[in-house]
Amino acid sequence: MVISKFNEQTKILESHFKNNIHLKDVLDYIIATKENTSYPRTLKILTNAKHASFKFSFNDLNAIISENNKSLEKYDAIIDAIIIDSPETAALTVLYQELAKNKKYHFDVFSTEEAALIWLETF
Repeated sequence: MVISKFNEQTKILESHFKNNIHLKDVLDYIIATKENTSYPRTLKILTNAKHASFKFSFNDLNAIISENNKSLEKYDAIIDAIIIDSPETAALTVLYQELAKNKKYHFDVFSTEEAALIWLETF
């Protein structure tokens, strides 16, 4: 399950990936973000995936990247910090980080919320 809430104080989209996360969950989340016209056009995202188990394959990353690139057409930039705590999640997110490189998309992986927020503040 993916739950997102825009924090008006910090101007950060706070997303929580919980339990089993399938490809459809990720694609639906990206599409919802793409279609939301009220978010700032330079969107900062704090993604907490500490309690998630990704149930998609390395091959599915291409579909995620494709949908993400469509979303980027609606934004000036997206800055996404993801917090993880498992080796399996690390493998997928680090590979995704390499494959998803784009001038308008900044993505980094963290083990703590504090480190992720400090990085987000640099943009």
